[in-house]
Amino acid sequence: MGPVTRVGVTVTFLRMDQPPEERAPGLAPGFQIVRAQAPSVPFYRYLYNTVGADYLWWLRRITPDDTLAAHLRDKAVTIHTLYAKGEPAGFFELDARAWPDVNLSYFGLMPGAIGHGIGYAFLRAAVDEVWRLGATGMTVNTCNADHPRALPNYRRAGFYIVRHLRETWAVPSSLNMRIPASLRL
Repeated sequence: MGPVTRVGVTVTFLRMDQPPEERAPGLAPGFQIVRAQAPSVPFYRYLYNTVGADYLWWLRRITPDDTLAAHLRDKAVTIHTLYAKGEPAGFFELDARAWPDVNLSYFGLMPGAIGHGIGYAFLRAAVDEVWRLGATGMTVNTCNADHPRALPNYRRAGFYIVRHLRETWAVPSSLNMRIPASLRL
């Protein structure tokens, strides 16, 4: 793997056991969510790398293309892209392989979409999709490398904290990711 940067993060695991009672806000005009019918590895990498660049999303960056392609072909895994006036503005990945629980594996906005008040509505669209499918539970995890509003938005959407776990990540230096000094070990 080569040289790495050791990073200390606190991961928060969350769960939801019933749909939120609060009515979901709708997406703003000009926004729509499209489920990818057969997401390609390059398109997925574009979404993942762009959304996750500032939040130390690195695991899928080192996943071999053939492994990632097999993951994306799995019928229990779905990729949903938020579009704003025709351009990708974010995405979420749902993983139903542990059915009837569904994991919100990845969720986030493109840098240019942050701060425009669309995040919570987009999150609720992901949550509502899971319950529409007939799941009996939903999980997600976040960490202190994610956007500072991630955890409060998950809580607002109806998730409750299950546990916190301190982890050490060995982020390959070859990825040239920006690593906040506060996370370096």
